[in-house]
Amino acid sequence: MDNIGPIIGGVLYLGFIILMIASLWIVFQKAGKPGWASIIPIYNAIVLIEIAGKPLWWILLLMIPFVNIIFGIMLSIAIAENFGKSTGFGIGLAFLGFIFFPILAFSDARYLGVQNTQVN
Repeated sequence: MDNIGPIIGGVLYLGFIILMIASLWIVFQKAGKPGWASIIPIYNAIVLIEIAGKPLWWILLLMIPFVNIIFGIMLSIAIAENFGKSTGFGIGLAFLGFIFFPILAFSDARYLGVQNTQVN
């Protein structure tokens, strides 16, 4: 029974991963995208960029260290606005995504489409 700590940690980690995949799956479906895209690395970032209404070349910016922080925040804010949420909620998505993505997924928030006409 001395090794129960890593087992509990592993189970909690697995539960966290399942919650995040389920949350992204539902967010994708709300936006009219395939939910299965949430489990494919890089492609799920491309789908998030599409949901945010940003150009696909932003995927390159998300791969550059330090630049990805700024554009990740901008992407999260755009996603929040496209679901009718505030800029503060978007900042929450960026920094506390493990809390805010489940809120976005399991609330009655609806995808409103791209709200900003700028392409940036």
